[in-house]
Amino acid sequence: MLDISELSRRTGFPASKLRYYEEIGLIRSSGRKGLKRLFEEDVTTRLALIALGQTAGFSLAEIRALIGVEGKPRLDRARLGQQADRLNAQIDELIVLRDGIRHIINCSAENHLDCPRFRRIMRVAMKRRGAR
Repeated sequence: MLDISELSRRTGFPASKLRYYEEIGLIRSSGRKGLKRLFEEDVTTRLALIALGQTAGFSLAEIRALIGVEGKPRLDRARLGQQADRLNAQIDELIVLRDGIRHIINCSAENHLDCPRFRRIMRVAMKRRGAR
């Protein structure tokens, strides 16, 4: 059993985040030692799955649906495929932005607004902002 401060130290998640994750049902404490929550050792695996899900762009609600509340995660392969497709689209957009920024550095146009490629970069940026 790990108390919340030990779990926080081991995982790097602040205690406040661990309490929040428990509140929304992502993790579950096993009891208390005084005022401190106690967690089973395997909660570290759930926290690693949560971190992976967030890194992959899933919301906490989506992560809860993917890993379930109890027991082993039930990873929906179709849902994971959809997220991978979304990440590919983001990567494609970021590549266009990266290449565009590199172009701007060397652009011969007197004013960047006169450069068609710079205007394309601005459109991509607006599209990305609108998607958020």
